[in-house]
Amino acid sequence: MANASFYILPSRSTPARYLYACKLIEKAYRLGQFCYVYTDSQQQSQQLDDLLWSFRKGSFIPHQVYNDTVPEFEQTVLIGDQAAPENWQKLIINLSTQYPDFLTETTRVLEILDDNDAVKQAGRQRFRQYKKDGLETTSTQV
Repeated sequence: MANASFYILPSRSTPARYLYACKLIEKAYRLGQFCYVYTDSQQQSQQLDDLLWSFRKGSFIPHQVYNDTVPEFEQTVLIGDQAAPENWQKLIINLSTQYPDFLTETTRVLEILDDNDAVKQAGRQRFRQYKKDGLETTSTQV
């Protein structure tokens, strides 16, 4: 059964959310899992792409913004605002305000929320939708 894990940050900082996402992406990559990072827009995708180059000195995570072109190297992290391509659906990191409706092959969704009321409200809606769709849900205060 697929699961959705919510990580709730104590701050109201969007940069803190993105930094935490980078840490989760790096952990997944080191464990040999490649993931898709779902965003709301090309601008948000580009911000995360830029941050992955600089968030930790010495860190290297192969990644690219997804624009309908699948990378040759499968271990590449894809970042995009559209449905994940077939081989990138197992692990979804959702930074979008939207429910990812492409979860047919997904085993895990990671949600990162901060203390912003709008972010929390959208997260609550997604939490209810995951439960309705039969995903196990957990939440952790970070």
